[in-house]
Amino acid sequence: MIMTNNVYDVAVIGAGHAGVEAGLAAARLGAKTILFSINLDSVAMMPCNPSIGGTGKGHLVREIDALGGEMGLNTDRAMIQCKMLNLGKGPAVHSLRAQADKQLYHTEMKRVIEHTENLHLRQAEVTEILVEDGRVKGVKIATGNSFEAGAVILASGTYLGGKVFIGDAVFSSGPNGLAPADKLTQSLLDHGVSIRRFKTGTPARVNKRSLDFDKMIIQLGDDKIEPFSFLTPAINIEQEPCWLSYTNPRTHEIINDSIHLSAMFSGNIEGVGPRYCPSIEDKITRFSDKDRHQLFIEPEGRYTDEMYVQGMSTSLPEDVQVDFMRSIPGLERVEMMRPAYAIEYDCIDPTQLKLSLEFKDIAGLFSAGQSNGSSGYEEAAAQGLVAGVNAVQYLRQQEPLILDRSEAYIGVLIDDLVTKGTNEPYRMMTSRAEYRLVLRQDNADMRLTRKGYALGLAGQERMDLLLKKEQAIEEELRRIEAVRFKPQEINSFLEAGNSAIVNNSVTLKDLLKRPELNYDILSKIDVTRPALDQNVIKQCEVTVKYTGYITKQLAQINKFKGLENRRIPEEVDYQRIEGLRIEARQKLDSIKPLSIGQASRISGVSPADISVLMVYLEQRKRRVENV
Repeated sequence: MIMTNNVYDVAVIGAGHAGVEAGLAAARLGAKTILFSINLDSVAMMPCNPSIGGTGKGHLVREIDALGGEMGLNTDRAMIQCKMLNLGKGPAVHSLRAQADKQLYHTEMKRVIEHTENLHLRQAEVTEILVEDGRVKGVKIATGNSFEAGAVILASGTYLGGKVFIGDAVFSSGPNGLAPADKLTQSLLDHGVSIRRFKTGTPARVNKRSLDFDKMIIQLGDDKIEPFSFLTPAINIEQEPCWLSYTNPRTHEIINDSIHLSAMFSGNIEGVGPRYCPSIEDKITRFSDKDRHQLFIEPEGRYTDEMYVQGMSTSLPEDVQVDFMRSIPGLERVEMMRPAYAIEYDCIDPTQLKLSLEFKDIAGLFSAGQSNGSSGYEEAAAQGLVAGVNAVQYLRQQEPLILDRSEAYIGVLIDDLVTKGTNEPYRMMTSRAEYRLVLRQDNADMRLTRKGYALGLAGQERMDLLLKKEQAIEEELRRIEAVRFKPQEINSFLEAGNSAIVNNSVTLKDLLKRPELNYDILSKIDVTRPALDQNVIKQCEVTVKYTGYITKQLAQINKFKGLENRRIPEEVDYQRIEGLRIEARQKLDSIKPLSIGQASRISGVSPADISVLMVYLEQRKRRVENV
């Protein structure tokens, strides 16, 4: 029975990083939303590493922010160290990463949720999704209470059927010792949802007072902090250091001698683990030629002595964990506060979803985050925001927000999951984005804020900042084309900087194209330069230095768009298309691609199959036109 006060527009199952972005997006768009969490202490919890961002992931956070999401803002509020990664490489792979105070991140996000109009936070375990005639109707919780909702978002993280492994100890648990969700999987199975079993793991937490930092290498943050959010003007904090140490042959010997006790190697774990975040057992087995592996000691927060041992995920017994850590320089007297563990959990096959993240066979049911087979806070939050927006679009019978691969890393992430599927926990990397020179983290606002603004998710302040930035960039690009130097004015400057001298006058733009010159160096002769925001300078530098590459990539995107714009009608019966191979028919029928472009990315669909499909669609179009 549904009580009258239990009627909502959107219900979100899970309040991790996917759930909070989904709930906030739906509520901010005006939908009455309820956000369920098994334990309110786990809202926006970081059960694994105490950081946000990193290679590829920093791009996602910037895109979430540009669209009007909360992760970037919350990271700026909770960060204790910040570093821009990959500065020795090109701008396409520059990625911001911040160490965060775990408790503060949780507290600040919970505060935002509690003060968001239309959003209701509720501690409860959802045990059943209510579906009638192929359409979602609401959810039921463990107490037997039911809640009506026109749209439901599954964002269950690693809680579904959660099982923890530490050596030969195996017990039901969610992450970080919280209760698992043991009943919801059956409800999904009853509704025809295909379930798979994945696993992930987390390293030990150790006591800071038991460490000898004199034997480690200090890792400091950047001198100047760059915020994640485009709304944050500046961040001035005292940054906390991280520390670097290495394993050694003795460490590897201890692990090898006990590897049969690891749940990952004993056969106790059924789930598939993440290839790009291997356990220490995996590392010394797969890379047996290496005599050391690095590990970082990272603070869990500003006001706690708990430290995270990055790079040492394991499911070995607790005593073995202590033994191998004590063989590492700086950890000889280490005190373990929380043991490392592996966790196995249920998730769905994401190819059951549309690009909107709605289930193909259950109208109004969406899924986001680790329940889709992805890994990572950032991947989860990105999917959560899209699912939250599209749940509201579904209720309003409006077109969903679908970002394609040329528009955003979010588009790459969702397209990879939905079109290609995943056989292991999916992790975003810059190498997955074929148009990464255009999809840089520094221009995420220029790519996506207008979309967020049109939806009503990105506010006027964001739009005003974007317009101001774009105007400043346009004016500066005109200026550097107009400023000219004669040879006698700059050749001594160029010689001093080991840059080729000139025989004719050159513009400031010409000089900026040179790899050895940048805005800082040219400021010595650029006396007319106005005061510019660093973001404007960065955009101008990238535009000038990489204009040829960007032009080439934009041409590739135009070709890509041509295939993406060739839509495939939903009612196409692939079984009746002559010339398609059986495997292609099955895959196309299962995925139901929206376009030729999406169809071409389906595993098992060959270029020859695409040619057959294009011929069929052209013939079909002519028949319709002749009727």
